[in-house]
Amino acid sequence: MRRTLVSALVLTVAATLSGCAEEPGPELPVSNVVVEDDDGMHGVVLPDPYDVSAVSLTATDGSTYSLATDARDPLTLVFFGYTRCPDICQVVMADIASALTRLDDDERAQVGMQFVTTDPGRDDEATLRSYLDRFDPAFGGLTGPLSRIVDAGLAVGVPIEKGRTLPSGGYEVDHGTQVVGVLPDGTAPIVWTQGTSPELLAEDIRIILDSGVPELSEQQGVTQ
Repeated sequence: MRRTLVSALVLTVAATLSGCAEEPGPELPVSNVVVEDDDGMHGVVLPDPYDVSAVSLTATDGSTYSLATDARDPLTLVFFGYTRCPDICQVVMADIASALTRLDDDERAQVGMQFVTTDPGRDDEATLRSYLDRFDPAFGGLTGPLSRIVDAGLAVGVPIEKGRTLPSGGYEVDHGTQVVGVLPDGTAPIVWTQGTSPELLAEDIRIILDSGVPELSEQQGVTQ
């Protein structure tokens, strides 16, 4: 059996990921993440891929976009965060951008990136576009009603909660900080936890583009 499961047939990792905050806030769990030992991936391959939510969101150009049906690249990286996040979001986004620069042009053309705001009250289309252009003008940004964003996040194991009110009158947003890998069939079979280096993320992307997500490829009879 390729996957090592500790303490249960399907183990939810006890480690948690904190949301963005200037001070530590409540820790939010990553759902359905299991321990992998020999699949050659630095990200975590899920025993049961997430089914991506079909809710309609709004892209930075004003068009409607659904992660379930419009993420048509061979691999789309999805990260939930917000532009006023003081630390974690910027680090993760910079790591994603750095990872993609490590791909050759043909590989890069096969990878999409969507940043879904967890703070739609302040992140309109123009704000998202300005923020994303700092990392890569090719990155997509999505906003919309908070209820839809929460549904989209929960579908891929990313909880979203409003955090504490700041003395300035603003507020923080707590959310899972994993990067989710979405396939064109509307499933998300792999996640990368916060702190995955650009080098390791790029290695995984190359494997997926070349031969698919290992566990899925085996089930589909693809020769590795």
